[in-house]
Amino acid sequence: MIEASPRIARLERGLFYTFLVLLFWLPIPLGSHRPWAWALLEVWSFCLLGGWLLVNTYSPRLHTLKPFAPLLALFALFQFWVGLQVLPLPIGLLEMLSPERAGHFLSANPEAISGTLSLDPNQTRVGLLKGLSYWCLLFLAVALVNTPQRLKQAALVIVITGTFQAFYGVLLALSGSETTWILGFPNNTIATGGFLYKNHFGNFLVLCLCFGIGLLIASLSRRQAGSVREFLRGTLATLMNGKAVVRLCLAMMVIGLVMSHSRMANTAFFASLSITGVLGLLLIRKKSRSLTVLLASLLVIDLFIVGSWFGVEKLKNRLENTSFSGETRDEVVRDGLRLLEQYPLAGTGGGSFYSSFPAVKGADIQSFYDQAHNDYLQFAIEFGLPATLLLGVAVLWSLFHAFNALRQRRDSLMQGMAFAAVMAIIAELIMLLTDFHLQAPATAVYFLLCLALAWQARFMPAEKRAG
Repeated sequence: MIEASPRIARLERGLFYTFLVLLFWLPIPLGSHRPWAWALLEVWSFCLLGGWLLVNTYSPRLHTLKPFAPLLALFALFQFWVGLQVLPLPIGLLEMLSPERAGHFLSANPEAISGTLSLDPNQTRVGLLKGLSYWCLLFLAVALVNTPQRLKQAALVIVITGTFQAFYGVLLALSGSETTWILGFPNNTIATGGFLYKNHFGNFLVLCLCFGIGLLIASLSRRQAGSVREFLRGTLATLMNGKAVVRLCLAMMVIGLVMSHSRMANTAFFASLSITGVLGLLLIRKKSRSLTVLLASLLVIDLFIVGSWFGVEKLKNRLENTSFSGETRDEVVRDGLRLLEQYPLAGTGGGSFYSSFPAVKGADIQSFYDQAHNDYLQFAIEFGLPATLLLGVAVLWSLFHAFNALRQRRDSLMQGMAFAAVMAIIAELIMLLTDFHLQAPATAVYFLLCLALAWQARFMPAEKRAG
């Protein structure tokens, strides 16, 4: 790579810090799940990419992204498909890709020569712009977060963001205020932070918790304690330095997670922590006793001590009293499958679920559902099975690299980040079963960061140590 001039280096450094500011901002305006908020996200991300391309013009560095090319290509191919959904296609091609959709056009106009795959082209265009901004941020995550030091800084910003959201959510829930302090939405004793929907808030905190746990694991000493005195001395040193601050941030986020009363987010967090903890103990080479102590403390302290003060018993009762007879989400899945049967290959078009679902909704569903409350089903309905499987390949490939990093990397930071990536992907795969988390831009972007983290943990060169 050609050495950059001081001015170009400052520009590139400024882009990195502006990227971090964006990460902090994303969850604040209702998870960026409003048109004006995601419009700001789009402009911000496109400008950042434009700035990076300018830097690359004077200091070529595109070749450094070669290890991440498959991940970027898979998501670029997916966005190409979404763009194809809104393009007018010849009626013959439309009949091949979506006979049902072609039949609609021909029944309305037997002379029709073209038509779109999407049932709601306007919403698909909106989704396409959002998707392109997501791709830009995925690209920037691997292009700007290009050193171990920056990786650590980005993870720390994500932990700070989650802590801020948790603190604000808990404070607001305990305040007794009838409305939120910002935008004046109804408020109760359930923590939602900058989000409007408690499950989105819980999901977001889980992803931030994964980064925090990864940072803690990265900071553990790899030196084996020879005696009880050395072990106690190392533990005391941990409490006296910055690791203790990260540990307090994790405790704050766990309080926020429990007070969100999100059943699936809490279940996914503790399930993914348990699964990844066992995998970490099996796969990480030269693990220290402190790793086992840390993982045990995360489960015991957070669940049984912190949780008991802030409502884990209420959450337990809600889980025990959960009944599908009082829910209609399973009926939504049932009727949604009918849409999937009608449009299995091409889908109904990105963002079209809310307008296409009423046509197949059963009489036993009285509520209006603008989302499927199951992202697996919604993606399959809107984008078709092949495109959804393409995304599945990207996620599972990322998980594969995270596993390999956990097993093969010797660097403590890369091991910690690999642990965070594995845990985040497992947790998200669980949570997507019962809600529409990836429809919220803040959550979607943070999950993409987790996928990028898996590849970075596998391929990023370790930090060179003096001596």
